Amino acid sequence: MKVYIEDFRFKCIIGILDFERRTPQDVIINLKLVYEFTTDFINYADVAELIKATMQEGKFELIEDALITLFSLLKEKYPNISSLFIKITKPSILENCTVSVSDFQSYP
Repeated sequence: MKVYIEDFRFKCIIGILDFERRTPQDVIINLKLVYEFTTDFINYADVAELIKATMQEGKFELIEDALITLFSLLKEKYPNISSLFIKITKPSILENCTVSVSDFQSYP
């Protein structure tokens, strides 16, 4: 079974520059998780809430740190995940482009 959460948009503090630490910025998160569907299904509303709460509470300096934290939290909460893809995008941080960081992890 694959669950996709795409174009999940919200504001949070993320970045290393002074202006990034003062004003919440738009972020977009895309997620794909693969798991064995049994009676333990993955509630995508809970996943979205966990992601948003973690990003807003964490006030991460680097997108990479947020990515690593989300991988850890999701795998811990949902041990039936066999693989996970996360992409975090800051659409308005640079003029004329977006910045994204993504990673894929497969679990034995």
